[in-house]
Amino acid sequence: MRRNPRDLQRYTAGERLNHWIVGICFILLALSGLAFFHPAFYPLVQFFGGGTWARILHPYIGVVMFVFFLYMALRFASLNVIEARDREWLKNVDKMVDGHFHDMPEQGKYNGGQKLVFWGFVLCMLVLIVSGVMMWRAWLTLPVDLVRLASVLHAIAAAVMIGIFILHVYAAIWTRGTIRAMLYGTVTRAWAKQHHRGWYRKVTGDNS
Repeated sequence: MRRNPRDLQRYTAGERLNHWIVGICFILLALSGLAFFHPAFYPLVQFFGGGTWARILHPYIGVVMFVFFLYMALRFASLNVIEARDREWLKNVDKMVDGHFHDMPEQGKYNGGQKLVFWGFVLCMLVLIVSGVMMWRAWLTLPVDLVRLASVLHAIAAAVMIGIFILHVYAAIWTRGTIRAMLYGTVTRAWAKQHHRGWYRKVTGDNS
C-alpha cells in the first residue's frame, strides 16, 4: 500500500510479515518466560491456558521465532555492518535526542543505533536458542550443572533482549513516521532525507 505515489518503499510485504511474526513470538515468549522467572509474574500463564501449556508452548514458540529471525538476520546482516559514519553518528547521538536531526552524520538505510540494536538482538538470540535447547528436557538430558548454567545464561540474555526490545519500540514511536514503514512498507521522501540521507540519495538519485 502506497499512501502517496512519491513515497519510497522501505520494506516488502514479506519483510514486514517476517518482522511481525518475530515480534509477536517475542512478546509471547517474554510473557511466558517472566511467568517462569518469578512467582509475581506467574498469573501471566493464563494467557496460554495455564502453567502446563505455557511450559509446553514456550520452547516451540522459541523455535518458530528463531527460524524467522534467522531469515531476517541473514537478509539484513550486510546492511548492518558498522562503518566509520555509524561510529560518528553514535558519538553525536545526543544531538538527535535534542531534536537536531540535520546535524547528524549522513546515514545509509540504518543508522548506528539501529545497527547496535540489530547485533544486540543477534547475540541475544544465539544465546537464547543454544541455552534453550540445553534446557529442553523433553528432548535432551544433560548434566544438571550444564542445565543450571544454561538457565542462568537464558535468563540474562532474555532480560537484555527485553530491554533492547523496549528501546527498539520506543525509538520507533519517538521517531515520527517510522512505524508506518512496518505497517505499509513505505516512508515519505522527507522522512528518508531527514533520517537516512545516504539511503535516500541511493534510491532516488537525488544528490541535493
